Amino acid sequence: FLLDARTATDRIFEVFDEVDTITDPEQPKTLASPRGELAFEGVHFRYQDAPESQRDLLDGVDLVLRPGETMALVGLTGSGKTTLTTLPTRLYDVTGGRVTLDGVDIRDLTLAELRTHIGMAFEDATLFSQTVRENVLLGREDLVPGSPEAEAALQEALAVAQASFVDDLPDGVDTVIGEEGLSLSGGQRQRLALARAVAAKPAVLVLDDPLSALDVDTEALVEDALRRVLANTTALVIAHRPSTVTLADRVALLEDGKVTAVGKHSDLLRESEHYRYVISSLEDEQARMREREVTL
Repeated sequence: FLLDARTATDRIFEVFDEVDTITDPEQPKTLASPRGELAFEGVHFRYQDAPESQRDLLDGVDLVLRPGETMALVGLTGSGKTTLTTLPTRLYDVTGGRVTLDGVDIRDLTLAELRTHIGMAFEDATLFSQTVRENVLLGREDLVPGSPEAEAALQEALAVAQASFVDDLPDGVDTVIGEEGLSLSGGQRQRLALARAVAAKPAVLVLDDPLSALDVDTEALVEDALRRVLANTTALVIAHRPSTVTLADRVALLEDGKVTAVGKHSDLLRESEHYRYVISSLEDEQARMREREVTL
């Protein structure tokens, strides 16, 4: 017991001793009503502990998302897709180049303001030991708890995420779901995390495979509802399956840390051999997933 306690204490102090490199600027700028233009300008990225001989994971990425545009990002495993999604909210900082929101370097905004303007939902959903209602409306300080406006925002977000399962919980949306939502299934956790991202109504929404734990039918329902939400939001969507590409106005192809092509899905299918190969790989993976679902 004492050994376990010592180990746990050492880990706690390791966290306390860690120097936070993601900090607020001394003289922050503000964006009152961002239009939602997200730009990657000559972006390079490598992890701090990467060996000198290893090339940058992102190697000069140039990409512009227009206000209100949905951009799908496709590429083979290891191409840098997930790494790219961590940069707009400054989970990590670029090691070269810059990311801008409406022309303002995101490092010139406070983290609180930046994450008000840019929302995210990832494959590994993060939930808290609070009620469903509190988890979904987290960050909506503008809403008065229990008000008609708050209830409307909650129900709209749950509907988009196809999270009607909350009605069957012991206390409905007032059910405390436990730390990390471990009382829920993986698909349920993902849907609540997506609902939270939708409820925040950010200018920019970053989605990295937030539906991976859903069955094919539920995923299709969520994607259909997302189309309506994304019509008014700038979105960067990482495509891990072909159906995700249909959400997008344009598609960016990421290859070895570089954006090698940008265009409409139909145009890229016609013009890019590597794009056809990537889409074929996604289709094969989706077919295997469906076979597993049938087997189960």
